[in-house]
Amino acid sequence: QVQLVESGGGLVQAGDSLTLSCVLSEGTFSSYAMGWFRHGPGGSRDFVACISWTGGDRVMYEDSVRGRFAISRDNAKNTVYLQMNNLRPEDTAIYYCAAAEHLDLGVYSGAYDYWGRGTQVTVSS
Repeated sequence: QVQLVESGGGLVQAGDSLTLSCVLSEGTFSSYAMGWFRHGPGGSRDFVACISWTGGDRVMYEDSVRGRFAISRDNAKNTVYLQMNNLRPEDTAIYYCAAAEHLDLGVYSGAYDYWGRGTQVTVSS
């Protein structure tokens, strides 16, 4: 079955940068749209960014991260990345990657078929 494993989280200060990675195994990575979501103190799992199976600039971002975060993928490595710049305390959350089998771009968690177990990002002020 498809497995997703996130890495790269940690404790940083406001204004710092951090890069998250998510590796997919036991699946056809190039066939999947990939997304990043985050689960903050509010309890909901919120959209952050997504990238089409076509890659390139077929991407979408949540308003608060647009211009600060960048999603990319490397199909040869079965990996999706989230480059996070100018981090804010409000970005503190558990970050999850997700894969969708039959999707171009999607901002809704229900559209995704497979999920990692998350990596913690904590931004101090």
